[in-house]
Amino acid sequence: MSELVLVLDFGGQYKELIARAAREARVYSEIRPRHMSAAEIKRLNPIGIILTGGPNSVYAPGAPKCDPDIFTLGIPVFGICYGMQLMCHMLGGEVAAAGEGEYGRVTVTDSSGKSFAALMSHRDSVTRLPEGFTATARTASCIASCENPAKKLYGVQFHPESAHTEGGREVLWWFLYDVCGASGDYELDDYIETQVTQIRRKVKDERVLLALSGGVDSSVCAGLLRKAIPGRLVCVFIDHGLMRLREGDEIEREFSGRDLRFIRVNAGERFLRKLKGVTAPERKRKMIGGEFIRVFEEEAAKLGNIPFFAQGTIYPDIVESGGAAGATIKSHHNVGGLPEKLGFSEVIEPLSGLFKDEVRALGRKLGLPEAMVGRQPFPGPGLAVRVTGEVTETKLEVLRAADAIVREELDKINPKPEQYFAVLTDTRSVGVKGDGRTYDFVVAVRAVTTGDFMTCEYTPLPHITLGRISSRITGEIPNVSRVVYDITSKPPATVEWE
Repeated sequence: MSELVLVLDFGGQYKELIARAAREARVYSEIRPRHMSAAEIKRLNPIGIILTGGPNSVYAPGAPKCDPDIFTLGIPVFGICYGMQLMCHMLGGEVAAAGEGEYGRVTVTDSSGKSFAALMSHRDSVTRLPEGFTATARTASCIASCENPAKKLYGVQFHPESAHTEGGREVLWWFLYDVCGASGDYELDDYIETQVTQIRRKVKDERVLLALSGGVDSSVCAGLLRKAIPGRLVCVFIDHGLMRLREGDEIEREFSGRDLRFIRVNAGERFLRKLKGVTAPERKRKMIGGEFIRVFEEEAAKLGNIPFFAQGTIYPDIVESGGAAGATIKSHHNVGGLPEKLGFSEVIEPLSGLFKDEVRALGRKLGLPEAMVGRQPFPGPGLAVRVTGEVTETKLEVLRAADAIVREELDKINPKPEQYFAVLTDTRSVGVKGDGRTYDFVVAVRAVTTGDFMTCEYTPLPHITLGRISSRITGEIPNVSRVVYDITSKPPATVEWE
C-alpha cells in the first residue's frame, strides 16, 4: 500500500492540480470531502493533509469548516489559500477582508529577503496569526505564508500547485518529503495490480460490457479489463453520428480482430431525433448520456445477462461534474448524464482515480499502441458540444469538414498543441463569395497548450498557419463565411465551448 496524502476539498477549482502534483512527486494522493472526521482520517493513516482553496470567507455564517481535531493529530497539515485562512481562523487567529485583494501573479518576499512571483486569488487575508505561528513570507499587503513547526502546521496564501507560481512545485515537494517524510513509493504498476485484483474479485466469472468510444480513456479501460478478465469483455461502440470525419470507421478498424468482442451500433438518426430543438449545453450532455445508457441496456439485453457495465471515467470528469465539494463546471456524459436506473447491477470505472497523463502512461504500460494512447482528446458527447445551439445534420457536415482541415493543417506543425479542433458557432456573418453577398456560419478554431488537461493556455499559432486554415475553410466549405481564433485560456474558459 502506497503512502497516502489526503487533499481535503473546500471547493477550490485547483484541488485536482494539488493531487496531481503529489502523484507527480510519486506520493499517492486522494481528494476527500472537507467534513471527514479526525477519527476517519486517523484510520486512513495519511502521512500528510492538504487543505485546498475555496470561494468562501472563513468568517461567514455557514462557511465550510473541517474537524478541528485534525490539527491535534500530529499529522502534518498544509493549508493553501482558503486552507491557510481556515487553519489560522480555527486556531485563534484573525482573517478579514483586505481591500481589493490580490489576483494574478504577485511578488512574494520570504524571510530571507528572496522574492518570487506567485499566483494569488483572494480578497480575505490573515491579519493576525494564531499563537505559536510565525510569518515566513509576505506580499505588500498580506501574510503570504506561515508556520508552526512544533505542531507541523504550515500555510501559504498563494497557489503552489499552479504553474504560474515560481518554484511552486518545489514548495509542495518540500512539504511532502521534508515535512511529511515521504519515500516516494507510488507507482502506476501498483495501480494496475490493484485494479486487476479488484476487478477479478468483483466480476468473478461474469462478463463486462464496456462503453467504448475509441478515445484514450475508454481504450485504456479496455486494455485494463482485457488484462483482468480475458475473453469476457464485450466492447460496444455506439456511433451516435456525432463523430469526426470517418472516425467511426477508424475505430472499428482499430478494435476489430483484437482479443475482445467488438460491436458497432449505428445510432446516428436516433441521437439526432433526441437532440432536435435542444440548445442548452447541459441538456445536450445529459440527454446524450441518458441515451447512451438506453442503447447499452438494449445491446446488453441482446447479448444475454451481462450484469457489469464499464466506462472510462477519469478523475477530472468527476471533478468538473461537481464531485466532492466542487462546483459543477460541466456535466460529463459519463458522470452527470447518467440516469439513476442503469439496468446493470454495478458500474465499473477502473480509471476514475487517475488524471489524463496517468491514463496515457498506464496505457503504455499495458502495451497499447502509441496512436491510441496519444490520441487527441474528444468529448464523449462528440461534435454535439462543438456545435453551439441546435444540432442538425447540416451543421455536423459543415463542422466535420472544418475540423478535418484544422487537424490536417496543425498536424503539419511541430511542436503541436496538445489539443486542437473547430467549433461551429451559432453566429452567422455577412461575407462576399463570387461577387455575391453571403450570410453563412462562423467557425471558431481552438488550440491549447497544457500539461494536465485541467488548465491550459491558448497556443499562439503562426499567422501563416491560421491564414491557411481560414482560406481553406472559407474556400472549401460553401456554408462558412468567416473564421475566428479563440485566444482564451482555462480558466476563465474551459477547453470545450460547451
